[in-house]
Amino acid sequence: MSTSATTLRETEIRPDHLMGEQAARFDADIARILARRSEFVRVPCPACGSEQSRPAFQKHALDYVFCTGCETMFINPRPTPAVLEMYYSSSENYAYWNKHIFPASEAVRREKIFRPRAQRVAEICQRYNVPTRTLLEVGAGFGTFCEELRALKIFDRLLAVEPTPSLAETCRQRGLEVIEKPIEHADLSGLNADVVASFEVMEHLFSPADYVRQCARLLAPGGLFIATCPNIRGFDMVTLGSVSTAVDPEHLNYFHPASLSQLVESCGLTVLEVQTPGKLDAELVRKKVLAGEFDLTSQPFLKQILLDEWDRAGTAFQEFLAANRLSSHMWLVAQKAG
Repeated sequence: MSTSATTLRETEIRPDHLMGEQAARFDADIARILARRSEFVRVPCPACGSEQSRPAFQKHALDYVFCTGCETMFINPRPTPAVLEMYYSSSENYAYWNKHIFPASEAVRREKIFRPRAQRVAEICQRYNVPTRTLLEVGAGFGTFCEELRALKIFDRLLAVEPTPSLAETCRQRGLEVIEKPIEHADLSGLNADVVASFEVMEHLFSPADYVRQCARLLAPGGLFIATCPNIRGFDMVTLGSVSTAVDPEHLNYFHPASLSQLVESCGLTVLEVQTPGKLDAELVRKKVLAGEFDLTSQPFLKQILLDEWDRAGTAFQEFLAANRLSSHMWLVAQKAG
């Protein structure tokens, strides 16, 4: 495979000329959530359940804390499930992504994200000798992953769970079987999925533990739970902190490999592997520096890698992060007892 086919640049999936209007829509969504701040509630750590935490920082008038037990970061207090349902069902930001950004970037997303993602899921099923009768994707978005998996013709049935109305309609237009409700409210009694997959969902959830338990219930014995989410111990998040674009009001939970594994195993699943195959960490930090939003003056080594030697060393540095569980993009694979 050529380098151009495997190298991913942020501007390919988030085109600069569209992001200004997206930011305005996002700000409107934030204002809508903050208007209901009086309804926010305090929660224990979403990974280990501890009530003890220490402040991390504030961003968008929201409080981010670190669990003193497992070092998961999370928003506390946070919007209730009712506020979150209002947010996603009426989001201007998601409607804009569906109408403008996803269509403009779909060819690249398909080639460099969703096709490799579908192939990766197929390889995982083969590696662990899991049947491929039914796959349930939670948070199907624009439907591209399900389309790519359908093209592989390895699953008999694909179910796309997508509660955002505009995105659910897009999935239906692509001929997908769609459930337009949050997974916790969907009537899926009797379903025994061989795989439940969720990509960039865990960070959005009011109660990740309730979500994982529901996914586990929907799995057939021996079935796989496959999830991706940000890794708070990954390079761009550790380096940038509150400046990271991954830190936003939609993302309530920020796990790392150990804490996500702890959560999933507490819900009755066995973790098989955790990896961080991210491709954008170094570029994300570099762009913040070039935009004047982050200063590397006191970090000469990072300046050397991300600025002075970028063309020669940037790709190799990102590959090092990915290979050593130091990327901020995390994959977890867990299995239900047979």
